[in-house]
Amino acid sequence: MNSHRRQLVSLAHPVYFSLLASVASGIVNTVWVSRLGGPAVAAVAVATTTENVLLGVALVFASGTTVLVAHARGARDPAAVRAAVRGGVALCAVVTPVVAAGGFLLREPLARLVLGGHAGPALPLAVGYFAISLPGTAVFFAQNLVDGLLKGAGDTRTPMRLALLANGLVLALDPFLIHRYGVRGAAVSTVLCRCVALAAGLLALRRNALLRTASRTPAGHRGALRRTLRTGLPMSADFTVRQGGTLVLVAVVARLGVTAVAAYAVAYKVLHVATMAFYAVRQAAAIHTAHTRGAGRGGERRAIGREAVLLAAAVGLVAAVLLAAGAPWIMAAFGVEPAVARAGVLFLRCVGPYLLLMAGCIALGGVFEGSGGAPALLRVTLLGTALQLALAPLLSGLGLPGICLALALAMAAQCAAVAWLLRRERRQEDADVSLVRAA
Repeated sequence: MNSHRRQLVSLAHPVYFSLLASVASGIVNTVWVSRLGGPAVAAVAVATTTENVLLGVALVFASGTTVLVAHARGARDPAAVRAAVRGGVALCAVVTPVVAAGGFLLREPLARLVLGGHAGPALPLAVGYFAISLPGTAVFFAQNLVDGLLKGAGDTRTPMRLALLANGLVLALDPFLIHRYGVRGAAVSTVLCRCVALAAGLLALRRNALLRTASRTPAGHRGALRRTLRTGLPMSADFTVRQGGTLVLVAVVARLGVTAVAAYAVAYKVLHVATMAFYAVRQAAAIHTAHTRGAGRGGERRAIGREAVLLAAAVGLVAAVLLAAGAPWIMAAFGVEPAVARAGVLFLRCVGPYLLLMAGCIALGGVFEGSGGAPALLRVTLLGTALQLALAPLLSGLGLPGICLALALAMAAQCAAVAWLLRRERRQEDADVSLVRAA
């Protein structure tokens, strides 16, 4: 195993377990909510999918700060570290009140939007969940900023421990609160447990040696907020567009009926076990690329990208095989209605090609983000999401297999676009080298 692969694995596996803890709590959450019926499952599904979009908003300051801190760490510049921290905190303070207050005020229109106009009994349940979860984004955003600072400092293990703490508490509280308060209880449990993890994260920040040293160093850079925004906005937009496409796709699936929505919701939570691994590799690649670039080793980007793709593709292949083989047992574990289980099994058996294509595209995105190429990657994501949303209604006549086909075709287009970008950059690098040699 070469040095880049070792570093990627070292950074990625704590990130994956922290993401997996969130997925596990969401799955258990769905298991408990499924006892309340199909409308409850549909309501929580669209509400938690909306939170994935809000995570994209958090990436403006969280991931932007991660990349800037990692770059400054590679350059051994404490003043730049402090400037990156200040920029992340300032941007978080600007964004959070807008999202938390605005989301609460618009909770009912938002619920109608994501349920696709076929809300029925799921509408009041989704509105009730949003009434608690959307103000709770203040805690969610602060928690993401803390994680971003620690990851930029090279510490991906502490965010993992914080995620395990929060989601372990969720697993303990969910049965009681959901039984007592229904769908609202699931939202209350999540917000309360995140508050505990946030308090622990703030203590961890004070103990981090790099960040503690930087806090005593005069910040030698102005415009910290603008720099964080400029770095994080393309990364945030990329994730938000991708998750927004998934959210709109729920509305397309809703046209197939409540059974299809419930099956899609359960199956997609299971998919997160695999896709979170791709995003873990992406974060690791972004941190490692930014660090090596800050240390003056930007020429190693191609090798980092190759190792990231190989690592994510291996995970994607294993996941596709396991999901296809174990689909009946996976759906049975959720205790859903037989019709929902059958639809979910069909979806999981058709989604393999999409997973394999997604693995390479998502992992390679981390190299683009860590080296300042996030704007180009955003254009690729916009292309793929637009194609996905155009194809999904056309192919939805085939049922959930048609949705899988739309996802796979759109991701294939993104892979082709990324390959073209890489070839263009390679030609540019070769031309630059030729000019240097000629000079």
